[in-house]
Amino acid sequence: MVENRDSQSDRSSNYLAIFAGGIGFLTVGLGAFAAHMLDGTFSESAADWRNTATLYGLSHAVAAFSCALGPSRFRRAGWAFALGAFLFGASLHALALGAPRIVGAITPLGGLSLLAG
Repeated sequence: MVENRDSQSDRSSNYLAIFAGGIGFLTVGLGAFAAHMLDGTFSESAADWRNTATLYGLSHAVAAFSCALGPSRFRRAGWAFALGAFLFGASLHALALGAPRIVGAITPLGGLSLLAG
């Protein structure tokens, strides 16, 4: 069975939309959990990391989802936004929850992916 480019593009768009939606879901869930269940347990810097992760995660999940809905030429940017939101947000949330500082080495990779998008 041979697929044409439109079918492949539609599939890529669907995967991107699902991945972007998943990132948005996880970002809201982690942000709400930390804000309500862990309120007052974070240091000032950890709370800043959490807030930054939530802001960047949500805004770039929306950007990635928008790219999934747009023309196919936007797909690469959408995947860069999605990957960046995941790496950037996950590393900052991990640091806020007490992960070793070496996890912070992932954050710039996520930031570069966001910039590429």
